[in-house]
Order: sequence, then C-alpha cells, then structure tokens
Amino acid sequence: MNPTKSLFLTIDQGGHASRVIAYDCVGEIVASHSEDLTTQTPQAHFVEHDANQLLAAIRTCLQQVVGLLGDKARHIRAVGLATQRSNVTCWDKNTGEALSPIISWQDTRAHQWLAEQNLDREDIHKSTGLLPSAHYGASKLRWCLDNLPAVQQALKEERLCCGPMSSFLVHNLVQQKPLVADPVSASRTLLWHIHRQDWDEFLLSSFGIPREVLPKCVPTRYAYGDIIVNDQTLPLTVVTGDQSAAMYATGNLQFETAYINTGTGAFVSRPSGYALRYARRLLTSVIFSDQDESQYVMEGTVNGAGSAIEWLQQHQPVADLWQHLPDWLDTVTDPPLFLNGVSGLAAPYWVADFETDYSADAEAAANYVAVIESIVFLIHVNVQEMVKFASPPQQLQISGGLAKLDGLCQRLTDLTRLPIYRPIECEATTRGLAYLVAERPQHWPENTHGSWFKPRENVVLDGRFLLWEQAMLQRMRHDD
Repeated sequence: MNPTKSLFLTIDQGGHASRVIAYDCVGEIVASHSEDLTTQTPQAHFVEHDANQLLAAIRTCLQQVVGLLGDKARHIRAVGLATQRSNVTCWDKNTGEALSPIISWQDTRAHQWLAEQNLDREDIHKSTGLLPSAHYGASKLRWCLDNLPAVQQALKEERLCCGPMSSFLVHNLVQQKPLVADPVSASRTLLWHIHRQDWDEFLLSSFGIPREVLPKCVPTRYAYGDIIVNDQTLPLTVVTGDQSAAMYATGNLQFETAYINTGTGAFVSRPSGYALRYARRLLTSVIFSDQDESQYVMEGTVNGAGSAIEWLQQHQPVADLWQHLPDWLDTVTDPPLFLNGVSGLAAPYWVADFETDYSADAEAAANYVAVIESIVFLIHVNVQEMVKFASPPQQLQISGGLAKLDGLCQRLTDLTRLPIYRPIECEATTRGLAYLVAERPQHWPENTHGSWFKPRENVVLDGRFLLWEQAMLQRMRHDD
C-alpha cells in the first residue's frame, strides 16, 4: 500500500450527532457524513439517547463515507472511535441487544443515591483520578441494576454486559464481537483504578457492580477487530474519549499549553506526560495508552457550556441565535450575571444540585452574553486552580464549537492574562483521532495558521468576574 495515499477513518459519537470523517495522511478531510442524534429527557435529571438509533446512525455514516470515497476506499488503513467518555449502557453480551438507553454523561438521576453512600472522596480521588459524581458511570449502572427488569433478568441469566457506551458500540460494530473497554472510557466509570489500569475490587464492591458484567480493560491502541463496511474489512485500532482525542488535533502535546475544548461541556486539560499529578479539586485523567506507555492530564470540567446556551434557549428562545451571538458579544457591555449550574457544577466546585439563576427580565442579547461570560468565568476558575498545583501555562489552545466566537476567546484571554491560540479547524476531536489512528506520524503538519488572541486590559470584565464569583459562593452557602 502506498503510504502517501493512506486514509484514516474516524467515528465521532457526540451528544448531538454521529459523524464519520475520512482523513488523508497529512490530516486533510477527504470525505464526511453526519447524522443527527435525538436526546431524550423523560424526567428531571434524566438525559438519554436511543441505543438503536445511535448504532444505526453510525452505520449509515460509515456506509455513506465509504461510498463517497469510491475506489479510494481501498486505501483506508484503519478506523478510530471517539465517544463521550461518561456515557454508559447495558446490553446482552450474547446478542448485542441494548437493555437500557444510552445514559448520557449529563444525566444525574442517581445523585441522591450517591450522596447517601458516604464514600471517601480522598480515596476515590487517589484511586480513580475522579471525585464522586453522578455524572460518572458507576451510579448510573447501579441505577440500571436496581430499576430495569431487563437488566436484572440478564444478570440472573449470566448474559449481562454493562459499562461505557464505547464498549457497547465496539461490540456491535466489530465483526468479532469483543467485550472490551478502552482506558479513557473505563476511567470515567468511578470503577477503574488509574494506577493499575483495571477494574478495582474495592470500588466494585462499594457500588455493588459484579466484575463479571464488565468488559475486559484494554489499551487505547489495540487490535479491537474488524468493521465490515460495504464488503470492505476495516481494522478498528483506536478507541478513546472525545476530549482526549481533541488534544492531539495539532499533533504531539505541548506541555506549556493548557488545552480547552468546548462543546456540550467545556474541558480544560494540562498535560503532565507520564506522571500522575493530583490537584485537590480537579481530575487526573488518562488520555492515551498503548502497550508501552500512558499519558495523563490534570483536568477541569465545566458541565454547562453548549448545554447552558440550550438551557437559555428553552427559557428565552431566539431564532437564528448563532447569527446574533458575535454581534451581541461585541455590543453588550454590561450583561447581568448568569449563575451557571446547568447539568450541575463540576470542577472546581462540585455541587451537583446547584440551581441555575438568571435575570428573567433582561433582554435576550444581554442574557446570552451573560451565559457566554459564565462559561468564560468557569474556565478561568479551573485555570486558576491548576496554577496552584503546577507551573502556569504559557498559553491556552481552544477548540470546539464555542471557540468560533471571537468574543468568548477575547474575554478568556483578557481574564486569564494568557495568549490563546485557535486553530483554523475548531472541530478538534476527529482530527486528533485521525492523528492517533495514523500512529502519531512525524509529518503531521503543525496547524500554525490559526488565530491568536492577546490579553488586553479589561477592568470592567475583571470586576464582573469578581461579582460573579461572590454570587456563586453566596448561592452555594445559601443552598447548604
């Protein structure tokens, strides 16, 4: 096979769509297709996707892209899969049939149960890199075992498998039907030991999850098996999380950079190489492993990013919102404060039931700018938290849908006093995944033609951030 003609197929399963994109050997998109995904919220704190719809969407995307490639499809060397990390489901290991919905990372249905377990936060942090939260998989899986008769029956008949959504997808997409879990997704269950890189007996016992229902833990790069598309056999060689893949969009990691990826949530990651670095109110996350090494980051998470904009759309609908946002960010100079608890407060606060508060009487333009600023403020407090435990980053790199907003980027650089680089291609997950599938080639072009945002003196924004921070802390004390 001519390496200069090699193609790499990426599957990106997000919260709003299934996407398949084919990249060439220098990271250029050759063909792509996406299918929208429906999100269901049957009751408060429940966020789900239909497993069958999701699988069908991925298969359609694969068939469409391979069809678009035509004769070039024979140059596809390998496939990678990236998913939202904390999504989980239960399925029949004999038939692949879903026994529960795909339960989204945004779902907090088991929050009250988890709060009653009296878990040792410090021990869990050291073991898993996480802090106890209903956003992660363990309490969701426990809820399925306690509440879904189909899951209970499958457990009784020894045909139950449950765990990361990525494991369910691999089992159903790959011809060999493996029952395996990649480290990034496994690490988001609260059941995976970050040092041993396997399921932890004490945590399994704490949550009442039988080890035999969980898939086998394997590395990020692994021979997962073959996906058959239009009679063509394509090896699946990389499975990882969307946020982890996004960090590799411009090639190898830069240790002086903090990476921000924005989507439904926003995630701030500072590479620590092969070292596990702990910060009391942040996460320690594995982002890649093969047979020889693992790479880690210190991570802050913001639950209410794109989801906060969607939340306001439900309360104050605006047609063609994304056409208005750039102008509003330029012209609205004194927005109200938006206390952003959409999907619960994550790092560094960790308040699962924080109530979102906004100015219902304000004009739409002011409120949407307030939401954008709340996202900037939450990212900033996470960057501040990181600096307590590591040397300050020299720069930030931002990607994802919200990164396209110049007004967001400029506010963030003004507040953090750090220059921000925004690559030309803001959709980082699939490009980073392609880099990993291509086995991290030396010739992967550095994306140096993006935009730089430089800090400016912004006393008004600094003052509004301090008011916002005080209001957030007062609300937390009031809720206690």
